Amino acid sequence: MDKYYVGIDTSNYTTSLAVIDAGGNTLIDLRKILEVKKNQVGLRQQDAIFQHMKNLPLMIDKLSNIIDPGNINTISVSVAPRTVKDSYMPVFQVGKGQAFILSSILKKPLKQFSHQEGHISSGMLNSPLEDEKRFLAFHLSGGTTELLLIDNEKDNFDINIIGGTKDLNIGQLIDRIGVAMGIRFPCGRELDYISQKGKRINLKLPMSTHGTWANFSGMENYFKKIYGENIYYREDIANTLFYCISQFIIRIVLEASYLYDVKYILFIGGVSSNSIIRDELLKGLNYNDIECYFPNTDICTDNGVGMANLGRIKKGHVWEI
Repeated sequence: MDKYYVGIDTSNYTTSLAVIDAGGNTLIDLRKILEVKKNQVGLRQQDAIFQHMKNLPLMIDKLSNIIDPGNINTISVSVAPRTVKDSYMPVFQVGKGQAFILSSILKKPLKQFSHQEGHISSGMLNSPLEDEKRFLAFHLSGGTTELLLIDNEKDNFDINIIGGTKDLNIGQLIDRIGVAMGIRFPCGRELDYISQKGKRINLKLPMSTHGTWANFSGMENYFKKIYGENIYYREDIANTLFYCISQFIIRIVLEASYLYDVKYILFIGGVSSNSIIRDELLKGLNYNDIECYFPNTDICTDNGVGMANLGRIKKGHVWEI
């Protein structure tokens, strides 16, 4: 019986391979964070591709030692950042190529999806959202800050961008403040840890929203400035930064909920694992009768689980191999 679903994702900063069974249970979840040199705030595509090329064959070898490849039902892979025309990033070609080889050798179906769909799929896995026909999703990461309206169609998701950032992504903002504080990129996890030791600073915070859209570049300048003044502890600055981000998100979501008459929202992407942001969103949105869904923190960051689940529940798209 073909009972395993394999998912592969080669994003900007993580090589991922996962296997789930027909019931949606995760059997294998392999991830390798790509190495970024100290004091750098990102990776060039060619450097990320080289690391993926080293990491992925080793993961496939592990897979073959854990499950019987003959029992694989479907192989799914992310081939683009988003499911829109001209969405392209070279890093995804590594996963795409390896998935095609596996599919061809094993004579198993290959399904292609976007990286963003993988996040949505992993976030809603084994949650009530699996049965919801329409909901909001906020994709919060270093590369994306998009508020999405999701129609959960039978074949595939129908995704429309209805809000988000007009300039800087929230993950970029966090990383830039973290690097300014001397934290190694990517900074989200350590800055979250530091913020737990701090308290909110009583300052007039910069807030610039326009309906369901926001500008975040002003926050970068503001928080770098107060850090440079050496008046406040960095723990307090980090705590205040995350509180400020949460208030931006709450404003945007409330506006979108009113405009589109939707009361369910899923938060996905690495930023959604932040403890202060999660707590503030739950308080602020639940108070306004909006039901929030968060994946477990270990599934918020880039992973192959969502891609494997897509192979189980969705049809996939046609991208040229």
